[in-house]
Amino acid sequence: MVTIPGQFNGPLHSGNGGYVAGLLGQEVDTDGPATSTLRIPPPLDVPLSWERDGDQVRLLTAGGAVIGDAAPGAFSRDVAPCPSPEEAAAGLAHYPGFAHHPFDHCFTCGTARDEGDGLRLFAGPIDPAQPGLTAAPWTPHEAFDGDDGIDLPVAWAALDCPGGWAADFSRNTMVLGRMTAQVDRRPHAGERCLAVGHLEAQEGRKFLADTALYTEDGELLGRAEQTWILIDIAAFS
Repeated sequence: MVTIPGQFNGPLHSGNGGYVAGLLGQEVDTDGPATSTLRIPPPLDVPLSWERDGDQVRLLTAGGAVIGDAAPGAFSRDVAPCPSPEEAAAGLAHYPGFAHHPFDHCFTCGTARDEGDGLRLFAGPIDPAQPGLTAAPWTPHEAFDGDDGIDLPVAWAALDCPGGWAADFSRNTMVLGRMTAQVDRRPHAGERCLAVGHLEAQEGRKFLADTALYTEDGELLGRAEQTWILIDIAAFS
């Protein structure tokens, strides 16, 4: 059994996409990337269960509905390059969520979350005249530190929202549908990091994005490829 604590929300009443994708991903037996697909809004603070079928794992509600599934995955694009500290600072300064945020209590990027409660990772466009590329500085809080760096689902959460902001949440309200990610090393509390997001393409209601997390020295900590789905925000409010 597993429960997604209410702290780890994206929309106010459902789980943070990256965090839940990471919960699924860490259950996959692979040395490479894992692909997690979210099927329904993940419920918070209720008992959930695991189901396994070969190399696939599923997360189920008490009634047996599939919340999401995960299996070994593969990347199809090049990793998003490391931003400079100056580019990350520019992204933070231009973060659209400061002016309008559809999910301001989001665990990863919500402006209404306090230090140590949410990640407060605010990735905005490096150049507002050239949308589609976001960056931000980010330092993990000690509240999220584990025995060997931050917990893996928290690392997946850090790889989540910079991709959504590359498609601009303030204009296109989306939720994460699928995420392929690999974390090479989990950063420790107090370790200064640089996050990047890149919008690859839009296909109807789907937005394809890439994200990565680096140290200030340019060490790749983790990367992700994502599919975001345009939604009616009324269904998630």
